[in-house]
Amino acid sequence: MSGSLREAKVKSSTTTFPVYETGPQDDLPPLPNNLNASSTPFNESKEKQKLGHRRIDRQGEVSYKKVPTNALMGAVQLGITNSIGSLANKPERDILMSDFQEILSVVFPSEGSIQTPSHQYNDFRFKTYAPIAFRYFREMFNIKPADFLRSLCAQPLRELSNPGASGSVFYVSSDDKFIIKTVQYKEAEFLRELLPGYYMNICQNPKTFLPKFFGLFCYQSLGKNIRLLVMNNLLPQTITLHDKFDLKGSTYKRYASKAEKAKKSPTLKDLDFNEIYPDGILLDQAVYDSVIKILERDCLVLRSFQIMDYSLLLAVHNLDRATLEEFEAEVNEGHEGEGSYNPQDTISSHTSLLRLEKWKRIQSQFNSSLSSAEQGIPAMNSKGEHLLLFMGIIDILQRYKLIKKLEHTWKSILHDGDSISVHRPDFYKNRFQKYIFHTCFKRSETGPPTMKSSHKFRSLVQSYLAMRQSPITRSNRSIPTSSFAIDEKEEDEVDSKKLSIDHAPSLYPTRSSLSNRARKVERLFASSSAEPSDVPLRFNNTESFVQ
Repeated sequence: MSGSLREAKVKSSTTTFPVYETGPQDDLPPLPNNLNASSTPFNESKEKQKLGHRRIDRQGEVSYKKVPTNALMGAVQLGITNSIGSLANKPERDILMSDFQEILSVVFPSEGSIQTPSHQYNDFRFKTYAPIAFRYFREMFNIKPADFLRSLCAQPLRELSNPGASGSVFYVSSDDKFIIKTVQYKEAEFLRELLPGYYMNICQNPKTFLPKFFGLFCYQSLGKNIRLLVMNNLLPQTITLHDKFDLKGSTYKRYASKAEKAKKSPTLKDLDFNEIYPDGILLDQAVYDSVIKILERDCLVLRSFQIMDYSLLLAVHNLDRATLEEFEAEVNEGHEGEGSYNPQDTISSHTSLLRLEKWKRIQSQFNSSLSSAEQGIPAMNSKGEHLLLFMGIIDILQRYKLIKKLEHTWKSILHDGDSISVHRPDFYKNRFQKYIFHTCFKRSETGPPTMKSSHKFRSLVQSYLAMRQSPITRSNRSIPTSSFAIDEKEEDEVDSKKLSIDHAPSLYPTRSSLSNRARKVERLFASSSAEPSDVPLRFNNTESFVQ
């Protein structure tokens, strides 16, 4: 042994290494700028593909706790179908305290069993937490079991490609009504503790901006526990959201990152909101008072449970901008290839009337007996543009415990303690309310504007709006140009049928007679000044939201 070691030493001592002299040399090999292996492009890309328990491999497949998300989605749909179906055999009754602690567990072998069908996934166990309690919550929000299953289990779920900061996986139902989110063990356990108080708050205050929870489940397979929470979807996918904010009321690191702003639909933060809306968002007096009242009550509930670090998710749909973009796009499509016609000559002086008509229709829906904040809250910005707001409080499963206290203490040493997000629940509540009530939202002191237009133009615009909601394909919408000439008989027919889509004329112009069409449209618009009639834009019957 000693001889072999001696020979190895002698051999290593005789090894020659290249020696480079000092001074300029043309043939010297370039030295690497950074020899740290952790900063190589491969490792950097590898780190970017991992966020929490969420991972993306080289093929682009997403996994959560090493379980492929597509397999997780299919197993969860099987489990939810079995769980909701088993509740149909249980009679309805009042909720007991023991119902909040109940856990229903079912095993799903791949070959199937008496209670479960066969499937292509690994064997798994599916747990349902507090099934009776969550059934009551779904009933309170008018969600029938058949509709719930149809939304979540009839078609494949859509996975959101933009995960949260915690690396959670989000699934959206096919009809955009529900979201399934993966949560951590501590969050799931805290929600179970929160359920009795949540039940009392929902019973006393059914109108709330707090998240609406519809189910808590757990997927177990191969030693992995994945907990999933079913909630309402605050953000509609059918309309364009021009701005989206995550508001906390703090200022430290409350600018969205460059990577976030580069996304197609970025989520901005408080300081971004202050730059985009320096004068805040204006709400009608009755709507403002109602929103403030609901938020105060919700924050008081969160404070009672020592909850902090929650946010107000605010999405803004600019109705004026969206209406103008849609109308210009369709007019441009109708006049494609006709360079002599400028669509701005036809719509530039009349788009405000179109916006007001669409705004009035949305307000009538908002003020109807079935309206709620989920359908959008009408508002305005300082420029007078009409907005539609979708908002709700999110991330309410964070308590001010030891870890958060240590985080607050450490950050307070380095920065202003009042500017950081993590803070005592009472201070967080007051700061959050001050920012939302006085900086984000402001009471409109003047009434909404009014404009004048003829009944003929209103009928045309209303028919256009009804046509926009029709599922008829674009190729079947075009009709002769004479449809633009609306006589009194057609006006009465439109009013009597209440904008039936089957009788709504198309506004897609034909290409046969450009000059005649332009003259007819101009003649129609010109008649609006001859027969003026007030079209007030007001919040009528806001009791449905205010009460």
